[in-house]
Amino acid sequence: MTARRLRLELAPSPNLAIVIVALHAAAAACVWLVLPGAAGMAVAALVLALGAVGAWDRALLRSASSVRVLELDEATTVIDGSTKVSERRYVTRFLVILPPLAPMHRTIVVTPDMLDADSFRRLRIWAIWGKLPVVAAKQLAAPA
Repeated sequence: MTARRLRLELAPSPNLAIVIVALHAAAAACVWLVLPGAAGMAVAALVLALGAVGAWDRALLRSASSVRVLELDEATTVIDGSTKVSERRYVTRFLVILPPLAPMHRTIVVTPDMLDADSFRRLRIWAIWGKLPVVAAKQLAAPA
């Protein structure tokens, strides 16, 4: 019996990028309110820049270290060919959060606009149950 594998190639998510930058902008505004003057403005600018870098790397997948591929099977998940994912995962209809095991110490956030609807559904099922969904050949051939 061969192990089933599912390869998911992630697409950039402009919606996630907007959320990341907006939340960092709100945090920057709070910093500026609490710490007025030039020092507060400098720290707020750094917080906003951190949000832009995070959006560039995590949501828009433009960095060389951005995660672009997930490979799932019944036993493990491999991120970009090297890192396995922890057993604890967070799954909602809006996102899937996959914390990786060492040596990579960054959490992967996957939103519905990063995958097609069927692939996102399969990822959510795998993240909850730890198994890939089984589909009969007749169901695959049936028109949608």
